Amino acid sequence: PLKEAVRIPGARAAMLSFFCYCALEQTVGLWGGSYLVLHSGFSPEAAAGLASLFFFGITAGRAVSGFLTLKLDDTGMVRLGQVLIAAGVCALLFPGGIWAESGLVLLGLGCAPVYPSMIHATPARFGAGQSQAIIGIQMASAYVGTCLMPPLFGLLAQHVSIAWLPGYLLLLLVLMFCMQEKTIQLTAAQAAEKGGC
Repeated sequence: PLKEAVRIPGARAAMLSFFCYCALEQTVGLWGGSYLVLHSGFSPEAAAGLASLFFFGITAGRAVSGFLTLKLDDTGMVRLGQVLIAAGVCALLFPGGIWAESGLVLLGLGCAPVYPSMIHATPARFGAGQSQAIIGIQMASAYVGTCLMPPLFGLLAQHVSIAWLPGYLLLLLVLMFCMQEKTIQLTAAQAAEKGGC
């Protein structure tokens, strides 16, 4: 049951990880083009083309991720994705075409391995018997993040400035990183406890 699932050590941290990841991905997808027009000075036509680079990055990154899994485990894949996302956010801080292009591609490449790897890691972290319930609450958190956070950024952009997009993404990334690491620690501690019994 849901009430019991959220009490499993690491479950709430995992839920927040999914919330932040999906919030970040959807916010870039929805607001990346507007950021380029309103903050970086691109024409709407150019910004639309550049914004599509984010989705190109995700597509290419998912293809490459399949090969990288031969060398990296799920945790390594998520961390690699987070590093690339951070690099993409930093690139967006600089004006100019090459920075916008590289930033959006890096964001896409970084997003590519995160979601599949976090899902794939769930049975190993929480146990096969609990993984179905955990995946269910992770999915619910992902949808809440997708629906809630991009409109929230829209309010921020309208009432403050769209220039806050990199900072907003960085905040989501840092929270996702912290919650992902907390999930790893709590589930490892739980597994060690069970192994010692």
